[in-house]
Amino acid sequence: MQITIKDVAKHANVAPSTVSRVIANSPRISQKTKERVRSSMEELGYHPNIHARSLANRSTQSIGLVMPSAATKTLQNPFFPEVLRGISTKAHQNGYSLYMTTGVTEEEVLSGVIEMVQGRRVDGVIVLYSREDDKVVQYLRQTKFPFVVVGKPFGDASSITYVDTDNYLAGREVTKHLYNLGHRCIAFIGGSDKLAVTQDRRNGYATALMEAGIPVREDYIARAEFMTKGGAKAVRELLQLEEPPTAVVVSDDMMALGVISTLSEMGLRIPEDVAVVSFNNVYIAEHSNPPLTSVEINIFGLGFEATNCLIEQIGDSAPPYGKRVIVPHYLVVRQSCGQKKKTQVIE
Repeated sequence: MQITIKDVAKHANVAPSTVSRVIANSPRISQKTKERVRSSMEELGYHPNIHARSLANRSTQSIGLVMPSAATKTLQNPFFPEVLRGISTKAHQNGYSLYMTTGVTEEEVLSGVIEMVQGRRVDGVIVLYSREDDKVVQYLRQTKFPFVVVGKPFGDASSITYVDTDNYLAGREVTKHLYNLGHRCIAFIGGSDKLAVTQDRRNGYATALMEAGIPVREDYIARAEFMTKGGAKAVRELLQLEEPPTAVVVSDDMMALGVISTLSEMGLRIPEDVAVVSFNNVYIAEHSNPPLTSVEINIFGLGFEATNCLIEQIGDSAPPYGKRVIVPHYLVVRQSCGQKKKTQVIE
């Protein structure tokens, strides 16, 4: 026997119209009621006709995802599968499917977004990066299409809804941690300067050094691709300096794994010769040799909260001038940055 909306309504002890509003994710229905109705739908095995409902209310019940580059390359970094897991979890809870667009060049990415928006293929978009002078964000703002950015936007962030880690604070904290372990020659390996995450973490690193009375050396700041080979190349260049660093702040765990592998190949001990600290705390960080000290940024939470913010926007309940959600972070200390003789501790 086919289960109907009336059957779900009776099971959940609500009106059939309430079930319809829950399926449409109406902001007028409380979260408690939504959960009860969805539980009844699951117990009874009721599956709404999303296609028919989309035709009726001009909603696609789909969320567009914009990756920073080609998916085959991007998904090699564990950050993206985990943030996608957070996105898909929240999307599934609210009856949304996902529609992904990628491109090798920025122009190809923009073209894919324009097709999504003008073709009404999605109800809103999540941009999974924050880049300087990004044409995708500019286009979405101009068209007033619902969108959320994962990462702090450049420019007028107060008018854009975004979800982020406090990367400036995290960069400052990890640099202070290395300083308090006795390190004075601390280098930084980041990604492209056009990325907000690189700028914020580097600025936090520089602030901690200045607070400790240590000059910020330009030759201690390296830029590389967010992959193991990027970290490997960067650390080799740093170790060729006349005064090589004794500690390295790396802006991404995959890069840090390349750093650790290269240091081992060069016969250097970690952390005795060079200490390493990184960001993201992906699942492989604790299994590296030695286990990697890394900042836990709750990647799943970034994706989950970004989706929640977008669904709010689609439902017309988002703040008029954008919304900022900062997901908490903390440092997971492992063996890649060991104890050295302490001198002055900075707070």
